[in-house]
Amino acid sequence: MNTIQDKQIYLDDIGKIITFRCLSKREILEIMSLGELELYEDREAIIDQGESTQSFFAVVRGNVEVNVQESSGKDVYICTIGSSEVFGEAGIFMEVKRTANVVSLGDTIIFRLPRQRMINFIKEHPVAGNKILMIIIYSLLKKLKEANQELAFERQSDADQGDIDAIVKEFQK
Repeated sequence: MNTIQDKQIYLDDIGKIITFRCLSKREILEIMSLGELELYEDREAIIDQGESTQSFFAVVRGNVEVNVQESSGKDVYICTIGSSEVFGEAGIFMEVKRTANVVSLGDTIIFRLPRQRMINFIKEHPVAGNKILMIIIYSLLKKLKEANQELAFERQSDADQGDIDAIVKEFQK
């Protein structure tokens, strides 16, 4: 990972990030000054499952892959996140271990905003801060809804208890 010093080049890209679209150019410039622009090479780790980082991340350019490592050591693909999308929002609200690995797919530019710097921005700019928080909350709720739908689908596809009972009964005859 290399830190990018000249952030001005990416002003328009950062303005397209879903969480910052509602901000004025002045507010975006201030947010940019609080975070880091980082360049990751192909397959370079951005977040490691189990680490405790309290930062918010946004893909400025490129793509990242999210995967979870099972106890067997196998990586299970979760999703791909592209330009203008965000991840790691929970790190703004809670100090918890990261639940997934995030790696770059090709050269990828990430905007990383540490929790305390975001909190300071929200305190200094309550109107803009409330907009950011509402978008983050919406994003988290959307992800929760998708996870709940996936769980419900998996439960539907599980064997029906009645079917299991019938099979057991067959063997008891």
